Amino acid sequence: MKKILDMLTEEMQKAFEAAGYDKALGKVTLSNRPDLCEYQCNGAMAGAKQYKKAPLLIAQEVAEQLGDSHVFQEAEAVAPGFLNLKISGGFLRKYLEDMKEDSKFGLTMPEKPKKIIIDYGGANVAKPLHVGHIRSAVIGESIKRICRYAGHRVIGDVHLGDWGLQMGLVITWLQDEKPDLAYFDEEFEGEYPKEAPFTISELAEIYPAASAKSKEDPAYKARAMEATYKLQKGVRGYRALWKHIMNVSIADLKKNYSSLNVEFDLWKGESDVQDLIPDMVNYMKEKGYAHESEGALVVDVREDTDTREIPPCMILKSDGASLYNTTDLATIMERMRLYDPDEIIYVVDKRQDLYFEQVFRCARKTGLVKPDTELKFLGFGTMNGKDGKPFKTREGGVMRLEELVRDTRDEMYKKIREGRDMPEEEAGQVAEMVAVSALKYGDLSNQASKDYVFDIDRFTSFEGDTGPYILYTIVRIKSILNKYKEQGGDPARTSLRAAENEAEKALMMQLTQFSAMMQNACEETAPHKVCAYIYDLANAFNHFYHETRILGEENEEKKSGLIALLALSRDILETCIDVLGFSAPERM
Repeated sequence: MKKILDMLTEEMQKAFEAAGYDKALGKVTLSNRPDLCEYQCNGAMAGAKQYKKAPLLIAQEVAEQLGDSHVFQEAEAVAPGFLNLKISGGFLRKYLEDMKEDSKFGLTMPEKPKKIIIDYGGANVAKPLHVGHIRSAVIGESIKRICRYAGHRVIGDVHLGDWGLQMGLVITWLQDEKPDLAYFDEEFEGEYPKEAPFTISELAEIYPAASAKSKEDPAYKARAMEATYKLQKGVRGYRALWKHIMNVSIADLKKNYSSLNVEFDLWKGESDVQDLIPDMVNYMKEKGYAHESEGALVVDVREDTDTREIPPCMILKSDGASLYNTTDLATIMERMRLYDPDEIIYVVDKRQDLYFEQVFRCARKTGLVKPDTELKFLGFGTMNGKDGKPFKTREGGVMRLEELVRDTRDEMYKKIREGRDMPEEEAGQVAEMVAVSALKYGDLSNQASKDYVFDIDRFTSFEGDTGPYILYTIVRIKSILNKYKEQGGDPARTSLRAAENEAEKALMMQLTQFSAMMQNACEETAPHKVCAYIYDLANAFNHFYHETRILGEENEEKKSGLIALLALSRDILETCIDVLGFSAPERM
């Protein structure tokens, strides 16, 4: 289905051509003066020099050609040569009816869908998720959903940090605290216990304690590094402990991510590509891509056109150890072998821009990816407190993600219970849904690359540009539709009609922008565009609601048309919040 602006442009191009001018001048855009008109065309201004003619005269001649247009209700030429346009009510109604019948509300599916891998989450095993993890999870999940809705095949990978020093730190701590465990007995040949020798709560305390000790005690850190080395070389007891750490951590990670409606298709980590690294390194050496520099193995990635310093990409340290670069390059190689993606998107802190520039250039230079494979870095800003600094607890520590979700849920529960007659259990369920909308919309409504201030009072407000406001609008629509059913009506059997007032028409016009917005949000990996759209749509609906009698309308045909408009508004709003990663309750 064509976008509405494309259809309006086609009609305008016919008029320019009929008036004797280049049809390319007939591009129609949304009006930047909605108080004067709904759409506009500035083609006469552009054509004045080409045809050596006053732009107003060109605009007047084109406007005459639109006198009997079924698309435009009005086409007025105004000085110095603009065409001010109003869309026909009948054409608008028909366009919305076609949207209503289309499974994607008019969004055209791609001829050649892309295969996309999105690397987001970035959690480290053995460490609890903290507020710094929210942006990657929330943004990545939304981009995954948007691209899927737009017709692409998308794979989401959490890409766990599961092979580094934190593993050695945990193992060393356990060895000191529980030295009699079978895992540390080199002569043990039996089966290790199926139950982990620690709980998730204990694990959450072990890592920070071990990390702090390693910073104060060089000998302890050396032991942790030795434990990491043994783990990576396959020492049986250490591998068994590592599996316990993985199982306990991943179960907790899934629970925390689930509380934000975040789901991954792949739970791969750095450990999955360790066996690929030796062959990859040998390949880079044999092909002449990698060379030694001060004992380390590096690949030069600098280009003659660079305006800033781009250091070489280090593949192995001087002691032969691999780095994050090594693991990320091996992961790219594995993804190409297993999935052959057209695009890989990394949703990561924007401060890692240079690092990913090095990795991407290295992957291209060494042929790990095809020439037309797109590697995209989507860097996000920081979630800050009201003081403008990275968000902390009241005590000044780093807040765990589960605490942030809990605090937001508690705040929503308190607001929902105030002045609302709702059973406690239902209030708790609703608070959970609305809290997710508050957190996710509060994050996603900002352009990903920008920092933003986390303000729980503003984010949980039912007024303004917030998730709860969007949900409240949807619930209001659902309530009206339910009452219509109670009166014996069936929203599914209603048909749209031409708008009778400005508020109704404004709502209808806002709905028509859905497909263009969604395609744009996908192409630019920009969830904030979905947020901006539904905020405008919610405002348009609420204005229409306050201006229009709906259930009290005595003319049944007119009431049916209004209900059809409400049902379409609900469906599009719910589609949009679904791609943002949250949903609306039946009542609030």
